[in-house]
Amino acid sequence: MSVAAAQDKVVVVPLGKSDPNLLPENIVYGVTIFGVTGTQVPASMTVASAGQIWMDRNLGASRVATSMTDTEAYGNLYQWGRLTDGHEQLTSPTTATLSTNDIPGHGSFILTSSDPYDWRSPQNGSLWQGVDGINNPCPAGFRLPTDLEWDAERASWVFNYSAGAFASPLKLVPAGYRVSGSGSLSGADSSGNYWSSTVNGSYSRYLFFSIGGAYLTSYSRANGFSVRCLKD
Repeated sequence: MSVAAAQDKVVVVPLGKSDPNLLPENIVYGVTIFGVTGTQVPASMTVASAGQIWMDRNLGASRVATSMTDTEAYGNLYQWGRLTDGHEQLTSPTTATLSTNDIPGHGSFILTSSDPYDWRSPQNGSLWQGVDGINNPCPAGFRLPTDLEWDAERASWVFNYSAGAFASPLKLVPAGYRVSGSGSLSGADSSGNYWSSTVNGSYSRYLFFSIGGAYLTSYSRANGFSVRCLKD
């Protein structure tokens, strides 16, 4: 489907041929492409954890993780604040041209090697704020968690490192991240990096975990991280 066609259509992402939700009346796992949001996520694709309702898989993942290194559960890697426009695919092309708009108008991963290391110039810290955020990539009724919501989730784990992340009802996985300066993949199978909606100066907050520990910290927005959506 062309970008122009996507602008006036709901785009549906199949969940895998074996997924029991793939019934004609129940294919509703929508994503956002150039401001067009899909329909509601069925309850069978959500999970409760730390007093919140979450999607049971990362955006772009074909299934719930069956192991800590289940690559089919890794999903896509988003630059903070961008729509689902193709850039989040691990094999998307790259460009060194920064965007001057909230919507770049292409599906390339935008590279940058200079401060503040953002894909957008000038920066806009309001792109992923809440369910009505300008570029909220989550399905209708869902949004990115804040850093405090991520920290409450982390505090509920039985272990404060990657084993605890996977033991959580969310079954979080170490998908690694896509490097802002090169577009290459780093840390797959060893580190998890999940964006929050919270900004911190020119950076944004995210949940990090590895075998060495788990914590909330900040990083530049041009890096590609995992996204897990929370019900508003």
